[in-house]
Amino acid sequence: MFMGQFKHNIDAKGRLIIPSKLREQCGDSVVITRGLDGCLALYTIDGWNEYYEKLHKLPTTKRQARDYVRIVTSMADELVFDKLGRVNISSFLRKEANLEKECMIIGAGDHVEIWNKDRWDSYYDSKKDSFDDICESLDDFDFDL
Repeated sequence: MFMGQFKHNIDAKGRLIIPSKLREQCGDSVVITRGLDGCLALYTIDGWNEYYEKLHKLPTTKRQARDYVRIVTSMADELVFDKLGRVNISSFLRKEANLEKECMIIGAGDHVEIWNKDRWDSYYDSKKDSFDDICESLDDFDFDL
C-alpha cells in the first residue's frame, strides 16, 4: 500500500525522484498516466494490469466510457527507474499536470499521485476543513470505517 507525502523537484529534463519508501514497492518499472483532479497517477505493473482490467470492462457502447478509456490509455507511459531512483516523465504528461519544479508525491493506497505542489496545496486546503463531512458522505457508498 502506498501512503505518505513527499516533496521533490522535477528537473528540466522531466526526471523526478520517487522516494525509496514508495519505489521499493514498485519493481523495476511503473506505468504513469493522467490521474484525476489534475495529478498524474503512477501504478506498479501489476496495479496497472488490474486497473486496465477494470477499464476493459467498461461498456464500449457508452461514449463517456470510450472517452475515459481513450484518455487514460493514450496518456499512459511505462517508465523505468534510473540508478538514482528517478523516472523520466514525458513532456506531455508534465504539461498535463503542470509539473514545472516543485512536486508532491502522494501515496494514494493502490497507486501514487504526482502533483504540482501549488495545485496539491490548493486541493488539500480546500478539503481539509470538510474532512469529517467527506467521511460522513461515504455512508452513501455503504462503506464503514
